[in-house]
Amino acid sequence: MNYSFLFKLFLTGLCLTALGIYSIQSGFLDVTDITRRLLPSGTSCLQFSKQRLYGHNIGPFPSKNRSSCSCEGYTLNAKYVPADELQDLQRRRTEEYRQYQLRMGTKMESLILAQPNSPLQYPIQGFIVAPLAKTVIPGLALYAQKRRLYKVSLSVKKGVLSVEDVLDGDQVEGQGQSNLTISSNSSTHLNDLLSRVTYTSTIYHIKTKDLVNFSFEDYEAIFPIVIKRPSVPVLYDPGTDINSQVTITTKTFLRYDELNILINSIRQFYPKIKIIIADDSLEPQNVTGYNLEHYIMPPAQGWFAGRNLAISQVTTKYFLWVDDDYIFDNNTRIESFVEIMEKVPELDVVGGAVETNQFLFHLQYEEGDEEEGGCLRRFHRQIQSVPGLNGCFFADGVVNYFMARTDAVRRVGFDPFLKRVAHTEFFLDGLGDLLIASCKGLSVLHQKKRKQSRYMRFRFPGQKDERNKLAHHYFKNYLKCIRY
Repeated sequence: MNYSFLFKLFLTGLCLTALGIYSIQSGFLDVTDITRRLLPSGTSCLQFSKQRLYGHNIGPFPSKNRSSCSCEGYTLNAKYVPADELQDLQRRRTEEYRQYQLRMGTKMESLILAQPNSPLQYPIQGFIVAPLAKTVIPGLALYAQKRRLYKVSLSVKKGVLSVEDVLDGDQVEGQGQSNLTISSNSSTHLNDLLSRVTYTSTIYHIKTKDLVNFSFEDYEAIFPIVIKRPSVPVLYDPGTDINSQVTITTKTFLRYDELNILINSIRQFYPKIKIIIADDSLEPQNVTGYNLEHYIMPPAQGWFAGRNLAISQVTTKYFLWVDDDYIFDNNTRIESFVEIMEKVPELDVVGGAVETNQFLFHLQYEEGDEEEGGCLRRFHRQIQSVPGLNGCFFADGVVNYFMARTDAVRRVGFDPFLKRVAHTEFFLDGLGDLLIASCKGLSVLHQKKRKQSRYMRFRFPGQKDERNKLAHHYFKNYLKCIRY
């Protein structure tokens, strides 16, 4: 047997293997492209990630890989836009969405990887600076084995770096610039210099982010700096009793008999609590009473316009929303709402039940791709029980009998475009901003239905209103499709 030939063959194979690994890691050879050419379309194969192959690339990467969401079985919202207006509307929609992302800071989110066994120490989160203000970067340090020279570099894009109190002999290059290099023969001295590194943003913005690249030899780290203008607190004095904590709000239209029954029932249990009424009736009637505010609107302005008006006049920490055909009884305890809200300060909205109807729902939202928009579906189910509160469950929306934090709801608001067909839409706008729960044991009664043909003509509009609403969601909420 020719052992010399076999040994040469082994060495050749070893060299080819090493060459292949080097080519892949260097980026000269794209494994994904080769597998795509060799394997037929539809063949299941292991997907290679460039991020995994490029071991030294730690980011930043996009935090989400957005792809088109499925609208199978749905009607596309774009179909409700007039055909001759669609192209121009889509152009405006895309531009508005781009501006929305900049305004809301959605592009601030990015994925950053950390190298294993790195000798670099740095703040991974929580470093917040005021715009244009010099601030020491906390926690910078290097922990490496002994070397003749220790050299680190830092760089930023939206500000400048410097070392405070530099002495003669300190090896610092790039003072007051976006790139800073620090060198020393002593790790102790280097860490002393790192403890005095400052960052100053040079671009004014009330909420943005910069990324710091921190490197030593072959090691690299990236960490964020949040640049944010401090907010001034807005507090509500809860006072000493329920009357100074809560305002009852409602919207009425052509139902004064029901409204007066509601007011009388409230006064039976809460004689001093403030009541605010928004009224867009066609022929307004005078409604008076102790600590009652009656606001007359232009006729038939709609459900959400009235809600906006009523909430805008609230001066208490909380408001309780009721429909004008409810009726209070012994089980209608506003204090129970307040106890829950005070026990869990993160809650923004707590819903109850209208008699036995504890209407609650979960909104399943997929962002979709940036061109088509998202998909939304409503499910009548709870999300999860609220820790420490028996009978309370997190949800994305609740029935029209709820208590809410005044400031939180004002930030979301009620879209006055929606005049008749509107309930879920408020909670859709508040998705991700309002923490909502529905709790058992919080109930109100519903008055018996009366025959009101004039009211019903407005209450249940035709299909045109529904079509207009879906077209509205297409632009406003960037939704490709929606199903209730």
